[in-house]
Amino acid sequence: MEEGAVVIRQTTALTIERIAVPEHPMAADAEPFAAIARISNAMCRHDTGNANFDTTPAEMLPAWQDTTDRLHLGFAARMDGDIVGIGTLQVPREEGATDVELDLIMDPDRWGEGVEDQLLDRLEAEARSLGRSVLQTYTLHRAGSDGTRLTAPTGFGSVPHDRQTALLLAHGYTLEQIERNSVLDLTGGLERLERMQAEAQAFAGDDFRVVAWTMPTPDEFAEGFAYAISRMSTDVPTAGMEWTEEHWDIERVRRREARLTASGLTVSVACVQHVPSGRIAAYTELVIGAEPAAVTHQWGTLVLREFRGRRLGTLVKCANLLRWRSLAPESPRVSTFNAEENRPMLDVNEAMGFVPASVAGGWKKTLG
Repeated sequence: MEEGAVVIRQTTALTIERIAVPEHPMAADAEPFAAIARISNAMCRHDTGNANFDTTPAEMLPAWQDTTDRLHLGFAARMDGDIVGIGTLQVPREEGATDVELDLIMDPDRWGEGVEDQLLDRLEAEARSLGRSVLQTYTLHRAGSDGTRLTAPTGFGSVPHDRQTALLLAHGYTLEQIERNSVLDLTGGLERLERMQAEAQAFAGDDFRVVAWTMPTPDEFAEGFAYAISRMSTDVPTAGMEWTEEHWDIERVRRREARLTASGLTVSVACVQHVPSGRIAAYTELVIGAEPAAVTHQWGTLVLREFRGRRLGTLVKCANLLRWRSLAPESPRVSTFNAEENRPMLDVNEAMGFVPASVAGGWKKTLG
């Protein structure tokens, strides 16, 4: 189907229902929940041209079941009995939080029937009822797409003026930031990573050492790792996006690990420790699901502000990728996101061999 085409169908009335969180992904009432993964996979494949973001209901479910730190809400739009769209909200539990992250997930063939508009209105109404005033979301787009583009106010990166962009602009959202999704081929040799790690370690010096583990986090590093994760909400470039500062302690780290284990995920964590103080100065995570040949995802990656300028980003990323070969030897590539204005981290990625794969736009709307 031509991009941006509007399809008119004769349908019965649209209904939007709250999605119940099932006890098990194969439970009798799990069909609406399973549709989140099914439609998300179809939409991401359509919008990016690849299958890097495929997920499963089993991977998603534990995060929805544990509402201690973040509440997930879902809404299914049905037409003629079929689920054609999903809306979700992720609601941080921190005291005083004003933000909420929404996700509009549409069957790629059902755009233009008005479902997306009604789902977005429903999500905004739910956000209001929760007392949230800052609504934020991301859109995915193919890298290097042609046509009219909208540039982020940061001056770094742009998104095509496609149907997702038109929808959000019509509903009062503003483009705040562009993130680049990059991928690294994992099937080749590791010599480049070995060389870069050795050079980074020599530059950093003996005051810094790499420590690494496969989740769960060893007790001796749990407190420092918790603090490093908390700095993700304060130390990364966010442009005009507004994220609640998160509090992390050992208990929250353990809750997260329980969810990830229940999701069937393998997580490799590499950190750089500042030897004189014992502090975690940098960390990065690599994650894969139960399928051995699936895409690897690089999640949180951060060098704390006070430790920057010592090539610790290069050191920690190379170290984790080198150990990953033995943990997930069949994974063909790793996927990661970085803000387009985060040139220091993009420089590291490009030197390692990462190449652009897709583009994400960060959008915000403040409710009056």
